[in-house]
Amino acid sequence: MNTETSTNDMLHAEDNDPPRMSSGLNILTILTFIGCALQFLSALWNYFSAERSFKQLDKLVEQMNSDALPGWAKSMMGDPANMVAMITKAYENRIPLVLMSLVAVGLCLFGALQMRKLKKQGFLFYTIGELLPFLSQVLFIGAFSFSGIFFYVFVAIALLFILMYAMQRKQLVY
Repeated sequence: MNTETSTNDMLHAEDNDPPRMSSGLNILTILTFIGCALQFLSALWNYFSAERSFKQLDKLVEQMNSDALPGWAKSMMGDPANMVAMITKAYENRIPLVLMSLVAVGLCLFGALQMRKLKKQGFLFYTIGELLPFLSQVLFIGAFSFSGIFFYVFVAIALLFILMYAMQRKQLVY
C-alpha cells in the first residue's frame, strides 16, 4: 500500500476546498450588523417621538429663529419652514415610514447574511435595503427630506457601503 501523496493529488485536494470569506467582507458584514441595529433603534425612536416633536414645533421654530443659536447650527438645520413641513409630514406618515424602515433593515440584514454565505443575491438585497429609506422619505415626506446636511451625510455613508460591497462582489461565488 502506497501512503505517499503525490503533488498532483495535493493540487486536486485544494480544488475541493470551499471558498472562504475574505476579511474585508467579514468586517463589512459586521459593520452592517451594527448599522442595522442602530437603524432599527432609530426607526422605533422616530416613530415613538414623532408626536412629541410635532407638538413642540412652535418651540423649535422659536429656537431656530433666536439669536442665541449659532449660525453654523442654523445652517445645519436648514430653513425653519422646511423643518416644520418635514416634521409635520413625518408625523402624518409615521406608520408607513417605520414600516418601510423596518423592511429596509430586514433587507440589509438578510443581504449581509447571504453575503456571509458568499451568495451573490445578498448584494442585491442589501442594495435595495440600503436605498429604500431614501425612497420612502422622498415618497412620504417629499422634497423637504433633502434639506439639511444630515440627509447628505446618510446618503454618502449608504453609497460608500454599497461601493465597498461592490468591490467585494468577486468574493461572492454562489
